[in-house]
Amino acid sequence: LDDPLLLTHAGDGSGRIFIVERPGRIRLIDAADQFEKIFLDHRRSVNSSPGEGGLLGLAFHPDFASNGRVFVSYTRSDFFSRVSEMAMSDDPDLLDASTERVILEVAQPAGNHNGGMIAFGPDGYLYIGTGDGGSGGDPGNRAQDITGQLLGKMLRIDVDSLPYSIPADNPFVGVSGDDEIWAYGIRNPWRFSFDRDTGDMYIADVGQNAYEEVDVQPANSVGGENYGWRCYEGDHAYNTSG
Repeated sequence: LDDPLLLTHAGDGSGRIFIVERPGRIRLIDAADQFEKIFLDHRRSVNSSPGEGGLLGLAFHPDFASNGRVFVSYTRSDFFSRVSEMAMSDDPDLLDASTERVILEVAQPAGNHNGGMIAFGPDGYLYIGTGDGGSGGDPGNRAQDITGQLLGKMLRIDVDSLPYSIPADNPFVGVSGDDEIWAYGIRNPWRFSFDRDTGDMYIADVGQNAYEEVDVQPANSVGGENYGWRCYEGDHAYNTSG
């Protein structure tokens, strides 16, 4: 494997396992444990340098078994984070990169803290984790900025209308704040997951240099939580100026 960073399945009962490699490929292990197929090779479009860039996320639509919709997240060569959709080819084990349709792009000021995890929640919406834009200590205070700034956030969008729409119950719809934002104050949400029994959301947020944190958002949350960065690293004050 070449720098594997995510292992997932399609939720279609096929028994296949998909392994995301940071340089831009997705490998497939089939139900017979054969490890020979490449599900996607997108290395020409993916920028995996510096070391926190690359192909960072893969999510299958909840109705993938019937609609074949697949979503990927990666960094481009011009320091943009991109979420896009691709369709399956005639081969059921091959994603057709030529069908790529861009869903969302966010400019990155630096090459680190790209987040990149994407996953569908129990509500059927696509959640996107974005880092704070990189460097160190969030010098632009982007994670606390909720207007005109999608970095340092957990985003929540509806991809069942093109290219996407905003769920009506997102916390900043109709008030000050970007409508895509579900939660903010996040440094680098490298991985997050939904509890399959409760629907609670667990966010693994990379710390600055002293404290790591795992944020828990209960399933009955209405969104809008501020998880504290850059004011706090974990429960400890980091930079509360301004």
